[in-house]
This record gives sequence, C-alpha cells and structure tokens, in this order.
Amino acid sequence: MTFNSNMNGFKELRGKLENLQGKKKVTFAELFTSDFMHRYTQFQSLDEMFEKSSFSITSEEDFKKIPDAEWDVFISSHTNFKNWHEMQQKAGAEWISRQLK
Repeated sequence: MTFNSNMNGFKELRGKLENLQGKKKVTFAELFTSDFMHRYTQFQSLDEMFEKSSFSITSEEDFKKIPDAEWDVFISSHTNFKNWHEMQQKAGAEWISRQLK
C-alpha cells in the first residue's frame, strides 16, 4: 500500500503556529472587532461600549483606573460574558483562530 500525502497544509499551519509563539501585543481593535462586539454585546464597537459606560475612557490610563469589580458589573450587564476576563479570553481565542486560517 502506498501512502501519498500533501504536507503543504501542515507546513503552513506549523508556520502560523510558530508565528504565534511568545508574547504578542494585540490591540483592543484587533481583539474586539465590530463582528465580535455585534455577536456578544449590546454595542456595535468597542468605542461605543466605552462611550455608553458610566466611565470616562479617553486613554489607556483612564481604562486602567476603572475598578475591576465595577467594570465586571458593566460587562455582565451589557454583554454575554460574566466578567471582563471571560470577554478577553473569548476575544483572544477568536483572534488566534483568525491567525490560523
């Protein structure tokens, strides 16, 4: 019995996986796409979510100052997630999936 295989797909996947190794800086815009926001939240974009929150978020520093517990309450009230960590995990998993396609 002869087994012929085309390994090009595996080589391509291996290359993509190697590119994902190590720490990567991924922006909020890359993680929280409009498609993601539309599917999992009451908002069309991350900017809209920030604007409609009760927090003044105009910079990364502003965002970091928000008490975690208060942000988690907002997230659980306006998204399909119970907290910000869960939302980030889902967005990260979807980002990785997009990178591997």
